[in-house]
Formats: sequence, structure tokens, C-alpha cells
Amino acid sequence: QVQLVESGGGLVQPGGSLRLSCAASGRGFSFYAMGWYRQAPGKQRELVATITNGGITNYVDSVKGRFTISRDNAKNTIYLQMNSLKPEDTAVYYCNVDARFGVTNLRYDYWGQGNQVTVSS
Repeated sequence: QVQLVESGGGLVQPGGSLRLSCAASGRGFSFYAMGWYRQAPGKQRELVATITNGGITNYVDSVKGRFTISRDNAKNTIYLQMNSLKPEDTAVYYCNVDARFGVTNLRYDYWGQGNQVTVSS
């Protein structure tokens, strides 16, 4: 079983910044790609940013230049630094992990509980 502990989020004014973090743990598991998704009211969940265990990153176009995803492999933790936030960034942000178990490398997909990010004046 994998546990994901998310923190960060909250209310911020437009133009402000927030930082999300997600720590993964699980005995016998290795963590490959990790990332952030978000879901706004009435909309489908969308990818925000991902990072591989080798540090390769990917961003949705709407956040490029404003958000930065980073990773501490020693802590199995990812971070999402969000700058120049806009009202349209308001959503519940979910951490996602591609976890592989044991020598068989069975793949499992895990989601965090989600954190609300609200950008409003």
C-alpha cells in the first residue's frame, strides 16, 4: 500500500504564489513518474505537471512559465511552486504517483486526497 501525504494549498489573491507538496511512502515500492492534476467545478480532471524520477518534466500549456514542478528522490516528495496565480487556476489539486512494486515491477496508480487552491480577490 502506498500513502500520499499532500500539503499546501489555500486561498491567495491573483498574482500570488502557493506551494504544494506530496510525499509518497510504501514498503517495497519504487516511485516513477509523479505529478499534479487539478479539477475545477464542472470540469474534467486535467494534468498540470509531471516529473519522472530522472527529472524530466512536462506541463500543461496554461501553466508554463508560472508553475514549477520539482522532486526530491531521497524523500519521494514532489513540489509544485505556483506563481502568478490566476482565478482560472482555482481547483482541487491532486497528487498522482506511478508506483512499482517489488522485483516484478507491478505498476500501480495512486492518488492523493486533493487540496483546494482558490485564487480570488
